[in-house]
Formats: sequence, structure tokens, C-alpha cells
Amino acid sequence: MTNRKSFLILPVLMLAGACANTGANYQPVIDGPVGPNYSNDLAQCQQLAASQAAVDGSTAGNAAIGAAGAAATTAIIQDSSDNLGRAAAAGALLGAGADVYAKNQNREVIVRNCMRGRGYNVVG
Repeated sequence: MTNRKSFLILPVLMLAGACANTGANYQPVIDGPVGPNYSNDLAQCQQLAASQAAVDGSTAGNAAIGAAGAAATTAIIQDSSDNLGRAAAAGALLGAGADVYAKNQNREVIVRNCMRGRGYNVVG
């Protein structure tokens, strides 16, 4: 049983490591020279992005939609109610995860646009 838990924790740790340069922590690629205010500008833009909620009412709504969709699909395909709880839980996780991912992407866009607004040539 301990091995099974380790295999479940490993993908979570890998995902967390992959998110180091995303969302509000995003550092855009700048084409051209950067001035002496770059670090300060980046910190302010990242702070602006971080002020946006990562989880809100839409996250709960998407979790509910995911749960209902997965449970309904399972009930139709299996013609049984044996795994409805598991399917609903998995659907809720997927729905909430997709919403959090979209909000994380939005935070990157905020950092990019903020840096562009401060005169940087952001290319990525």
C-alpha cells in the first residue's frame, strides 16, 4: 500500500515543479535590452497577476459540472451505479483542475500585458 501512495504523490510533485515559471511567477521572454527598472517592473506585474483569485465560484461550478458529467457518462456506459461516486469525484477534480489551469494561464497573460504596457518587447 505504501508503494501505491508513492506513485500517487510523484505526479503531483512533478506537476508542482512544472508550474514554477507559470501563472503569477511567469517571467516573460524580452526581445532587446532591459533597463535598470526591469526587476522592479516584473515584480509589480507579477504582484498584479497574483492578486487575481486562483479559486472562486466558477471553480466550484466547473467541479460540479465535471462531477455530474462523469457520473452520468459512467451510468450510461456501465448501466450500473457501482462506480458513480468514483466517477463523480474524478470528474470534479478534472473540472476544478481545468478551471484553475485556465486562471493560471490568465495570470501569465496579465504579466505579459503589464510588461508590454511598461514598454518591454515581450515575445513569449
